[in-house]
Amino acid sequence: MKTITKKKTLLLISIGIFVVAMSQIFSQLTELPDIATGSFIGIGIGLLLTGLIFGNFKTVK
Repeated sequence: MKTITKKKTLLLISIGIFVVAMSQIFSQLTELPDIATGSFIGIGIGLLLTGLIFGNFKTVK
């Protein structure tokens, strides 16, 4: 697949971390079903891995 730009990579990583953190906070505050908690964590990890695998981290010289 194509690599994505550095800006989009950082956005994907940030959103992934945010989704995982929010799922942890919501599971502490309210009673979420296991399927919801697992889905949110899975989506967050998927966004993180997508950003890390397809991201362009090369520096411009």
